[in-house]
Amino acid sequence: MTVVCVFTLACGKSGPPLPPLVKLPAAPANIVAERRGAAVDVQFTVPTANTDGTRPANVERVDVYAITGPESITDDEILKHGTKVAAVSVKAPRDPNQAVEPDDPDAVAEPPEGEGLDQGTVAHVAEQLTRDALVPYDPATEKSARVKTDDDGDDVPRPLLGPATAVPSRTYVGVGISTRGRKGPLSKRVSVPLVPPPPPPGKPTITYDEKAVTVTWPPVTASGVVQAPASGDVLPSKPIGVAVPVIAYHVYDLAQTTTGAPGEPLGSSVRLTKTPVAVTTFDDPRIAWGEKRCYTVRTVETVGALAIESDAAPPDCRTLADTFPPAAPKNLQAVSSEAAISLIWDGNTEKDLAGYLVFRGVSGGALESITPTPIQDPHFHDGVKPGVPYAYAVKAVDKAGNVSPESNRVEETARE
Repeated sequence: MTVVCVFTLACGKSGPPLPPLVKLPAAPANIVAERRGAAVDVQFTVPTANTDGTRPANVERVDVYAITGPESITDDEILKHGTKVAAVSVKAPRDPNQAVEPDDPDAVAEPPEGEGLDQGTVAHVAEQLTRDALVPYDPATEKSARVKTDDDGDDVPRPLLGPATAVPSRTYVGVGISTRGRKGPLSKRVSVPLVPPPPPPGKPTITYDEKAVTVTWPPVTASGVVQAPASGDVLPSKPIGVAVPVIAYHVYDLAQTTTGAPGEPLGSSVRLTKTPVAVTTFDDPRIAWGEKRCYTVRTVETVGALAIESDAAPPDCRTLADTFPPAAPKNLQAVSSEAAISLIWDGNTEKDLAGYLVFRGVSGGALESITPTPIQDPHFHDGVKPGVPYAYAVKAVDKAGNVSPESNRVEETARE
């Protein structure tokens, strides 16, 4: 009994207080990498919470790493042997331990402060594909080569050539760094192909009407990507099928494009196509008169599951000018009364409608405007001499001064 008591007392003995758990930022979300010519645009969402769900995230920057090599590369190898493409500064909490619990959605957390992007912002990073970026990292070089014997009987490494469908790729990941310099979990991996990009389309042409801007461009023929040996000294491999590239296009509005230096955050281009389009025409319904529009197109070539965009085609720019008149008013009718004629017609529906002009003349003669400025309502009361037949027509006017064709004509005589 005494032994049990001593053991129990020992277990209940208080020790030094434990330090608070170190909060690490959650992995960057929604990471996407897109190859455009000789550059790669990487975008991701800055973490807003920690790995335990508390918020705001204990993050002062997000590092982006890239590595060229096989899919079997581990996370540790990416961080150790990969290239740090960018370090994106993020606003951090003043006291990381003063965080709101995930089960308390109504609680208000102290906002992060300092320089950098807001948490939850979509960040953009660009990497130029240099020669060094194209050199693959192989974690097991000695296992990836066969040997042959030279004239002296020595073993000489020989390169392996993969199947014809193998497409070399470069992998990107993001990782949040805490205010104490500790890494959180890595984001999911995204890859881009390292094959030569397709050729860009020719310069697009712009036409427009009151409903849409239409962009058209010349088609591009698939180049056909087949892996080729760097020399004739390779081991044979049997092709298991050649991937036939699929050609499509992305359309961009360049009027508000911003760029940044390689490795720095940059503003994204306004890409108008959510997914690549297979046709060589695109309608942009965003009509704003007086606004300058510049459009370019990139070829998108898909081989297997990987897509690569070409360099941008030379842009075509145009300032949208409203030269399109409204439709002619319809269903004009006239009703006579004592010494007056009343007109009524169906109202126009154009968004930029300024009003209507009313024209009058004697029967069989020319019509002249009797409204110096456009009237707003689709009706008009005209005092005239009784017993004289009059002819009427109406035209619509928009805010740019464009005048519609004439409505149907009506004739009426006022009563005495």
